[in-house]
Amino acid sequence: MFDRFDKYMLDIAPFTSQELNTMHSFLQRQTVNKKEFLLMQGEVCRFEAFIVKGCLKKYYIDEEGNESIVQFAIEDWWISDINSYNFRSPAQLFIEAIETTHLMLIKQQDKEELYKLIPKLERVFRLMFQRAYAVLEQRFYSSATSSAEERYLQFVQRYPSIIQRVPQLQIASYLGVTPESLSRIKTSLLKRKVAAYVPLKRQ
Repeated sequence: MFDRFDKYMLDIAPFTSQELNTMHSFLQRQTVNKKEFLLMQGEVCRFEAFIVKGCLKKYYIDEEGNESIVQFAIEDWWISDINSYNFRSPAQLFIEAIETTHLMLIKQQDKEELYKLIPKLERVFRLMFQRAYAVLEQRFYSSATSSAEERYLQFVQRYPSIIQRVPQLQIASYLGVTPESLSRIKTSLLKRKVAAYVPLKRQ
């Protein structure tokens, strides 16, 4: 299970075999079955999780009881409730497996210890956080300035591997539209033969 993690880390920085082995000793393996929770709202999130294989969603329940998805995560991505993780406060989000998912977890105190043992690792995690923040900022900007069709096309272009693995209802939740609206968008794109359109396989 460490092979994928090692490749991910080596793509970011030239870690030695000894440094990678040191990281391994601080990682905890975990498997979350389909529809099981990695994190429940109200719990304190004490981990950051690297996805070796599988697919997860992060979401909250709105005042009307609807699921509002804020993130999908697949192989080579990290997932956590950053606010809960950093401030040890109760999580406001759920993290649930869409598919059976194999993970590598690192706890906050272990990450701090790794920073001491491998100083350059702190810069790596900082860069990872900056990239994640930039993606989140772009999503908020898109939500405010783009039409539902434009948001769907952006999602298809950025995450083609996710679009085939996630049900339409959940894609609609992520985009902030109803499933009916998403169906109309897809039908319209198909009729117009838009090149970026990729049909969803799962309903």
